[in-house]
Amino acid sequence: MNDILKDPVFLMKLLETMAEGLMVVDKEGNILYINPACETITGYKKEEVIGKQCTIFNTSTCVITTNNGKQKKCSLFNVGCVSHRKCEIKRKDGKTVHILKNAVILDDSKGNIIGAVEVMTDITSLYIKEIEINELKQELSNSYGFMGLIGNSTVMKKLYEQIENASKSDVPVIISGESGTGKELVAEAIHRLSNRKSNPFIKVNCAALNEFLLESELFGHVKGAFTGAIKDRTGRFEAAQNGSIFLDEIGDMPLSMQVKLLRVLQEKEIERVGDHKPIKVNVRVIAATNKNLFDLIQEGKFREDLFYRINVIPINTPSLKHRKEDIPLLINHFLKRCATINNRNVYTISPSAMEALEYFDWPGNVRQLINTIEYALMTAKDNIIKFTDLPEYIFSSSRTQLITTKKDEKKQGIIEALNKHKWNRSLASRHLGISRVTLWKLMKELGIESERNNLN
Repeated sequence: MNDILKDPVFLMKLLETMAEGLMVVDKEGNILYINPACETITGYKKEEVIGKQCTIFNTSTCVITTNNGKQKKCSLFNVGCVSHRKCEIKRKDGKTVHILKNAVILDDSKGNIIGAVEVMTDITSLYIKEIEINELKQELSNSYGFMGLIGNSTVMKKLYEQIENASKSDVPVIISGESGTGKELVAEAIHRLSNRKSNPFIKVNCAALNEFLLESELFGHVKGAFTGAIKDRTGRFEAAQNGSIFLDEIGDMPLSMQVKLLRVLQEKEIERVGDHKPIKVNVRVIAATNKNLFDLIQEGKFREDLFYRINVIPINTPSLKHRKEDIPLLINHFLKRCATINNRNVYTISPSAMEALEYFDWPGNVRQLINTIEYALMTAKDNIIKFTDLPEYIFSSSRTQLITTKKDEKKQGIIEALNKHKWNRSLASRHLGISRVTLWKLMKELGIESERNNLN
């Protein structure tokens, strides 16, 4: 064994196959060697860094001593070793990697320092999990939200109270609200707070399947029930035994399936497709829809008896335009989460960008807000999201409003935008969602430029 360890070929293979990144530097901090794992972590190829200072990796915990702005020396040679230190490095592509660093200086037989060796372990995924756990703790402590739902507005506090009340019973719940308002989160919160929390929470999208597939999905089937049914299949109701089933988009459920669902609610039993043997189920039904079920009843598209069966506890999820005071909270929350997931050091948003987001009506609600943040995150050139990083549709509402308002209102809106941006036409035009040329024409048409001195 000792002979193997002395074999340089064996030692090199050992270094090349290590899962951890390894770097060797001389006493001046110049890189002598990095292994393939280090290449993967840093994004640099071996030939790009050999002979260069180790500071090329821009590690957050490195203390750099600069002499006349030219020489750089790593602090490792002063402290002797680094043990289990969490830090960040900048990859070649600019992304941030979270690592666990261990490093030690190397001496020759006479005790003279000849270099150092550093081992780095990529812990980015663990760091993200730690962020998620901390966010969950904050949510559970109700510091700015409740069970995954974010908001401190009056309407959201009322929603939290409704969730808690609904969790105390086993009767059916119907959650209504626009798309993207968090109906699934509400359903899951009700289940997690109920006495069924240790049992399954099963989700079914009623709009995603046709009538036949939906029946098989909900109730299961037996072998030979139809072509392709090569074995018995357990349905979602059976899978949710003693737990809860979430029927999303129930307004899109075919009428024939509505009859069968009504029977399940009344008799608390199901029949698999191709079988006539009833199976008892103990499942709480939580349904959701973004449609007006009263209108569907009038149109003959939804059964009135089923509506009253599932509408025991009605809950409405408020749209984002009705709780705009929550927008800054939501933006900061999702910006932090998206930046961590995408390895972007963007954690703040400029006041003008925040104002534009608060002004927007958000027809797609929280889901659209998240998409907007992800877009701006990828567009941002610096560590802050600016007004110019936002997608074009954010300005469409102000553009439409500007065109359709009366002349005096239009004039006042332009003046307010100009005053806000200290009469910088470029910023004011972006604020209004129009081009700079259009702004200039409107100012001339409405006689605004001549009034500037009086307005200030």
